[in-house]
Amino acid sequence: MLHTESDVVFVKGLKVEAVIGVYDWERAITQPILIDIALETDISKAAASDDVNDALNYKAVCNDVSAWCQEIKAELLEHLAGQIADRLLANYSCHKLTLSVAKPTAIKQADAVGVQITRYAKAAEKKPNDA
Repeated sequence: MLHTESDVVFVKGLKVEAVIGVYDWERAITQPILIDIALETDISKAAASDDVNDALNYKAVCNDVSAWCQEIKAELLEHLAGQIADRLLANYSCHKLTLSVAKPTAIKQADAVGVQITRYAKAAEKKPNDA
């Protein structure tokens, strides 16, 4: 099986409770954050072997992203998204990622508001949290 540019491991609708926001009242509570992640990676080895050890570990991705959101306590979604993207690229084998981070309770008239970013890996190498 050949690697294609369209291999994607994704997480849709990851829900995290974390401190996020610029106002004093926001710094004193947690709020829901919704996160979508698309990690472009080569899945051909896992597809051929049917072995979880050859796959990008999406459970670890979810656990890490949740922990990072709670640790970072960002004021801006832009900052949080950038930090998550940098950490994903540093810890997982992917050459490109697209990440959406949203606050569903920020604006009453909207289902959610947020940011979406796309980032690229600097160099191909084995990452510590691959399965």
